Amino acid sequence: MLAVPFYEVIDRRPGPKSKHSHDSLKSNQPIDRRKKSESLDGADEMNFKPVIANMENLGIHSTPNDKRNRRRPGWGKKKIFENHLLSSDVSVGLKRGELIQGPLRINPKNYQEAFVPSPDGNRDIFINGVISRNRALNGDIVVVKLLPKEKWKIIIPDGDGSEANTIAQSGVLGTVDNVACEDLPAQDKVKIIETSPDVIIEEQYDDSQVESENESSDLQKIVDGGSVNKTKFSPSDNATGCSGTQTVDKSAARTQTLKLGKHCNLVNDSSIPDKFLQKTGKVIYIVEKKHSRAVTGFIKPLPDKSSELYRRFFMFSPVDHRVPRILVPSEECPKDFMARPSDYENVLFICRIVDWRDDSSFADGHLTKSLGQAGEIEPETEGILTEYDVDFSNFPDEVLDCLPKSLPWTIAKEELQKRKDLRKECIFTIDPATARDLDDALSCRELPDGNFEVGVHIADVSYFVHEGTALDTMASKRATSVYLVQKVIPMLPRLLCEELCSLNPMQDKLAFSVIWTLTPQGKILSQWYGRTIIRSCVKLSYNHAQSIIEDPKKIFTPDELPPVSPEHCIADIKTAVINLHNIAKHLRRQRFDDGALRLDQSKIAFTLDTETGMPQGCYIYQYKDSNKLIEEFMLLANMAVAHTIYSKFSEQALLRRHPPPQTNMLDDLAAFFKELGLKVDFRTAGALHKTLNETVGNDEYSAARKEVLTHMCSRPMQMAQYFCTGVLRDETLFRHYALNVPFYTHFTSPIRRYADIIVHRLLAALLGSGHQFGLEKSDIQKQADHCNAKKSASKKVQELSTDIFFSVFVKECGPLESEAMVMGVLDQSFDVLVLRYGIQKRVYCNGLPLQGFTFHKVGKKPELRLMWEPETSDQKPIYQVVTIFALVDIVLKSDSTALKYSAILKKPSGARE
Repeated sequence: MLAVPFYEVIDRRPGPKSKHSHDSLKSNQPIDRRKKSESLDGADEMNFKPVIANMENLGIHSTPNDKRNRRRPGWGKKKIFENHLLSSDVSVGLKRGELIQGPLRINPKNYQEAFVPSPDGNRDIFINGVISRNRALNGDIVVVKLLPKEKWKIIIPDGDGSEANTIAQSGVLGTVDNVACEDLPAQDKVKIIETSPDVIIEEQYDDSQVESENESSDLQKIVDGGSVNKTKFSPSDNATGCSGTQTVDKSAARTQTLKLGKHCNLVNDSSIPDKFLQKTGKVIYIVEKKHSRAVTGFIKPLPDKSSELYRRFFMFSPVDHRVPRILVPSEECPKDFMARPSDYENVLFICRIVDWRDDSSFADGHLTKSLGQAGEIEPETEGILTEYDVDFSNFPDEVLDCLPKSLPWTIAKEELQKRKDLRKECIFTIDPATARDLDDALSCRELPDGNFEVGVHIADVSYFVHEGTALDTMASKRATSVYLVQKVIPMLPRLLCEELCSLNPMQDKLAFSVIWTLTPQGKILSQWYGRTIIRSCVKLSYNHAQSIIEDPKKIFTPDELPPVSPEHCIADIKTAVINLHNIAKHLRRQRFDDGALRLDQSKIAFTLDTETGMPQGCYIYQYKDSNKLIEEFMLLANMAVAHTIYSKFSEQALLRRHPPPQTNMLDDLAAFFKELGLKVDFRTAGALHKTLNETVGNDEYSAARKEVLTHMCSRPMQMAQYFCTGVLRDETLFRHYALNVPFYTHFTSPIRRYADIIVHRLLAALLGSGHQFGLEKSDIQKQADHCNAKKSASKKVQELSTDIFFSVFVKECGPLESEAMVMGVLDQSFDVLVLRYGIQKRVYCNGLPLQGFTFHKVGKKPELRLMWEPETSDQKPIYQVVTIFALVDIVLKSDSTALKYSAILKKPSGARE
């Protein structure tokens, strides 16, 4: 499942917590659920499929200049890639505006297509094919040269129903219609074939929105030179046209990708407006290799046995098709591989690319590790952590040496004198039940005049993480904690995360506090910032707080809540929670009245077996009033601190901005919604929020319809970003679009986010309670860019971890049946939201027992009409019409390929024949 990529939701741990803690990471190694590693020499003696140990232990190393990278016989006769420009020439070209720099995004569903953001904020620059990418990988910062205008693309914003088109999909609220053959117009009758198709093994649906959210292939029809021929930016189901008839081809194992057609010739047609053009380009320089160059995959013999390379090299086939195939020297592979290649068909390896020559379509690399069997949770998890460059190793001694040596640690007397003492206040935490890293606490005390003193108290991590130390360097490199389903990869050592910094109950803790005087309606009358000492009186879970909110009059017994400090009683805590909830409701209402936007998408959570770690069940995480309570006060603190640090450090403040949506994509989406009769206002974030909620109706499927629309509306949205104010300068660019506020930052989660530590140091310097802030604005921007990259990688890894566990759950507990709502209609498939589990999945028509199907559009509303095989020869076929928002029944079935599962549409019951 995807979290909405841009939106600042509750400013805490992302989504639901699984039942785990940092204890599982004492060794920072995956749980060894089966014997995974043996030496190569002993592989023949193993009773299971052999795997190999870390290759680094074998003394096998590789550099771009070693012998295997010398020119090989039969290779290098023809250059495939252009030489990269010299850095000096690139600098000149960038200054003149002749070249464009930006991150490269490769379409995860079609590795031939890549995109670089356009500086003008319009449609992304399209990079067509591997050759034009010139050896750059996904995420790399590249420099692009635009191709001549006659090679640009003409784009007509009209849904064509192709696989490329994932927004322009259909339109009106409704249900699936089951109709008889006689009810169809003659031109829509489906040609009947005699045999039913074989079921296609579907590749697991990849909704990698971060990589593909801005692809301008959505809502587009591409034409060659103004002709009616279509070319498609994404994998297609080979549609015959807008109203073509298709039979089900049982011989096709998988639908193919349509190649891009010829470039548009615009020389003779200058009348085409620029808004219908998409620039194309080619990579001429790689500024920074952001991609880790480490990939997971499988080793295979080279296909040509007669080649002189056959015994000298093996081929490494990455799981991620955006990465090229890699040649690996045979001496790095298991010694018995050639004799027993089948033993390694399902063994997952890590390979690292070390070079990619200009005369080869293969990259050069070396194996670094055998992970274990593909499809098992821990090997797959280690693989994604490695690919996304997440450091999950043990913290080195030089980092641990920065931690306090005398344990148990106590607050020094001189530190007590420097801080405001709040230990007698009724302060408490509200977190997931299994949370161990408690960043934040709340307090609420009613004043004699009827107003409230409300405090947000954040762990003072910067007290322990001193600037310039090995601990600080490590934290800045990791930049964020990474939350997997079964464990956490912490940013800081466990002693800090779970003990010294964590605001554990009934322990004296150092904090940074923001304290307001608020009216009952949430109006700020005064505010105070400062370093404090607090003593939390209880650790509440979200469920505890929710119980108090839902039943304010309930008398809670001591065994219904966690242990409470003797200085405070349950009644005090209950009163504070209820008052905070009431104020939060006013804050939330005012926030949305002022034009904020929230786009919610489902998050899936799992229950795990305590012994095996395998998923036993899964459910959609419920976002309740207790979550909203915390969200409102964290947002309030972040906004307050942002204003404060920018007022003092106008050149050095680290803030967080959210750019507005991409204009062209938003315009296309607005036009599409209008054609469908959906009254959604895109003029502002607030208008979008309001009309989106009004459009979905008010019935049992309202939430599902809202999520379908949310998915569409999320695609034009851009990612929120950290930045240094002294580098960006223009205050109009500081705004946070979704929150609709001029200044915003992250202050409330320093245990798991390095950006928050920088903000704490700025605030301490402002208050005179810390060291002078020493970073220059260029250093802050560099760290901000790094935090952005690590946050994006963390989000992707979290999504992939969820995918792994859900795939295993389908395999262990499936087949799974559920009602689903259609999210998008394509030419030979359609996407659904699986209502029971909150996941998105693609259903392929060629994988169904159909006689045939047609795709056509009613106006601009794409439809698929399916003709099901009758159960007996004397029965008539059953027809089913699939449009967006239609309700269907699906079955999730595990495939034979590791971690893959298919969504199969169930034949409708009670249909007219």
